[in-house]
Amino acid sequence: MTSVLFGFGFSLFTAIVVIYGDYLIKIAADGSAVGTRLLVIGCLLYACSAVLWYVSLLHITLAQAGVAFSMFTLIALATLGAVVFDEPLQRREIAGIGCALLAMVLMVRVA
Repeated sequence: MTSVLFGFGFSLFTAIVVIYGDYLIKIAADGSAVGTRLLVIGCLLYACSAVLWYVSLLHITLAQAGVAFSMFTLIALATLGAVVFDEPLQRREIAGIGCALLAMVLMVRVA
């Protein structure tokens, strides 16, 4: 069970690293004065996420990691949209997040 939790934890951390890398690359693309530096940092974060993905796969299956990564990314982006960009979450979107959480529960294999 500890290995499974470790794998899901690394999937979560991978999603956070990728989202932050996306954020920095978006700022660079918008023409920030330090755009080149942010682009390089964003790309380095993507490279780090590949290593984190590998560590995640040492502990859980590819299917589990894929569902976990997708779910964590979905929740983080929906939260960012609602909090940072004032985008309202409709019932359908909340239901989608619920389905993602259910998929995560269904994909867990506890040995």
